[in-house]
Amino acid sequence: MNNVSLSSLAGWGRLPVTRQKLLRCHDRASPLPIPVDGTLLPYGNGRSYGDVPLNDGGYALLTRGLDRFIAFDPINGLLRAEAGITLAEVLEIIVPRGWFLAVTPGTRFVTLGGALANDVHGKNHHVAGSFSAHVTRFELLRSDGERRLCLPQDPWFTATVGGLGLTGLITWLEIRLQAVANPWIILENKVFRNLEEYFDINRASELGWPYTVSWIDCAAQGKTLGRGVYMAGRHAPVGTTCTSVRPSRLVVPFTPPCSLVNTPVLRTFNFLYYHAPRPPQACSHYGPFFYPLDHMQNWNRIYGPRGFYQYQFVVPHENAQDAVGEVLERIAVSGQGSFLAVLKTFGNLPAQGMLSFPRPGVTLALDFPNRGDATKQLFATLDSVVRQAGGALYPAKDARMQGDDFRRAYPAWEAFQSFIDPCFSSNFWRRVTCQG
Repeated sequence: MNNVSLSSLAGWGRLPVTRQKLLRCHDRASPLPIPVDGTLLPYGNGRSYGDVPLNDGGYALLTRGLDRFIAFDPINGLLRAEAGITLAEVLEIIVPRGWFLAVTPGTRFVTLGGALANDVHGKNHHVAGSFSAHVTRFELLRSDGERRLCLPQDPWFTATVGGLGLTGLITWLEIRLQAVANPWIILENKVFRNLEEYFDINRASELGWPYTVSWIDCAAQGKTLGRGVYMAGRHAPVGTTCTSVRPSRLVVPFTPPCSLVNTPVLRTFNFLYYHAPRPPQACSHYGPFFYPLDHMQNWNRIYGPRGFYQYQFVVPHENAQDAVGEVLERIAVSGQGSFLAVLKTFGNLPAQGMLSFPRPGVTLALDFPNRGDATKQLFATLDSVVRQAGGALYPAKDARMQGDDFRRAYPAWEAFQSFIDPCFSSNFWRRVTCQG
């Protein structure tokens, strides 16, 4: 690890922007560098939205150089690889060999280490749990040179899973894959007219479909509050022939001087998307189904130079319909709706990590252009709804969560502190624990 330089770093939301010294990881066998003038934090592919991967004024350990596959068992579906490899690189290797990721988030451009450190989830949490449920072991390198082999149920495993990169450097991990016959997904589309219809459809669909997710029209109000499109999918069986092809890669070539996401554009897009013709059943390549935005490179630039916030929360099942409805109502009234609004449910499988976000309930993820005080005021009202419903915000998507809300929703945070590497720190952790 060498080549120290100073650079600007941000998350995928492009705010906040930090100044950090960069250290590049090239070899998992090398010890960690111990700076005398700051703290460390791993930085993968920069796909966390807010300040979880940032350490302003300190050092960023760039992990993409840890990019080697170590072992693959094609009979039992076990893959061991270094932590800097992206899910996209994993999929290129395993799909042609009849395997797929057991759990995948909405982008394939996250690293394996980042997926573990944030304990990411996918469209199948109700049947498969989160990413860490399929991790069989990993190595954790501490700043004192100790290398820990972490296995499920080990306290260091539960601390590092969802531990936001603070317990040390994950050098490699082993994951259990799921068998597939081909790259195709059989999917079903259903349009629902309001939030009540969504919950009716979801209760029935989750019994028979492993992947479920919905797009929500945040601009809708009144009787159409919470209307949207429900999508369910499963891996296609042997012998399936599908004419679907991967979409071509588009590029947002530059950052416009202002956000292209405004109220007129939002309302028009949502109306057209909701009413767009779509077949009730279809066959698709896995790419558009799991990663609909990945075909547009640098799509985060459309929000302009001020960047954007993602706001994702989960609320318990018993409070979900009322809480989600109130959130959508307040967003619609504010005129600051999101066109990337994703609604899905978490199952009852227990979390693997002390700070894991997934828990039984319903989760809604939304993107908002940064409009300064107006956006912050909206978030304050949404926070109150989530708080009263007993919910939690997602650290990997966050850039402004209040410390009280974090400490309430993640009560293991105090016990977790004993696992933090003394040379590691982050903007997020200092902010939510009132350390800076």
